[in-house]
Parts: sequence; C-alpha cells; structure tokens
Amino acid sequence: MTRNKLYSLLLIACFAGYGYLYYNIDNLSNETFRVCIIKNVTGYACPSCGATRAVSLLLEGKITASLLLNPFGIVIAIIMTVFPVWVLTDVILKKDSFFKAYKKSEIILKKPWLASVLILLVLLNWIWNIYKNV
Repeated sequence: MTRNKLYSLLLIACFAGYGYLYYNIDNLSNETFRVCIIKNVTGYACPSCGATRAVSLLLEGKITASLLLNPFGIVIAIIMTVFPVWVLTDVILKKDSFFKAYKKSEIILKKPWLASVLILLVLLNWIWNIYKNV
C-alpha cells in the first residue's frame, strides 16, 4: 500500500468514525438500530459490539465502565485521536513517519507468537461480550 493511499483510508475511516459516534451519541440507548451484521444475523455479539458505547463512556470520563463494556473502546479512542493528528502532521510537514511506523508494526504483527496472543485477546473479548449479552 502506498503512503497516500494509507493516509487517505485512515483519514476517511477516522472521520467516518467521528460521524458515526456523533450520530449515536444521543441514540446509544436506542437498541432498535444495530449496525453489527453478526449480531443482526446470529443474535450474538461480535468482539467489537459495544465499542461505540465504550468510546462514549470514555468521553464522559467513565474509564472503568468503558473498559468493562468493551476494552476495544479504549483502543479505538486512542487510534481515532492519535492517528489523524499524526497523519495530518506528516502531510503538512511532507514526512512519512507514520508510514514508516506502520510498515514496522506490520512486520512485528506478523510474528506468529504475537499474532496468536492478539487473536487470543480478541477471542476472550468475544466470549466476554457474549457472556454480558452486549
């Protein structure tokens, strides 16, 4: 993937996420509209179910409640805060520090032991979501 393509995709994804969060900030108690295809089809929560509500709780300063609802919310909030600033800084300063960090992290994440640990964490979060009936 090229630098410009990566930066464009990340910025589009982050701004779409901001829009989705803004739209849902007042509608989080409304359970009639669900975007999650897995939950709509199977009735069971996916690993990311509740992440929007977790980010919303985080914005309210309820860190513990956010972690208990879905720990991925913290990760998503960090990504949505840091990545756009970093990417825009790279674009303005005509650098590629984010792209280089992305390439290095891609190599690191391909290590089987680390990939196994991350997959296990996702599965544990999925079990946690199903147990809580998110």
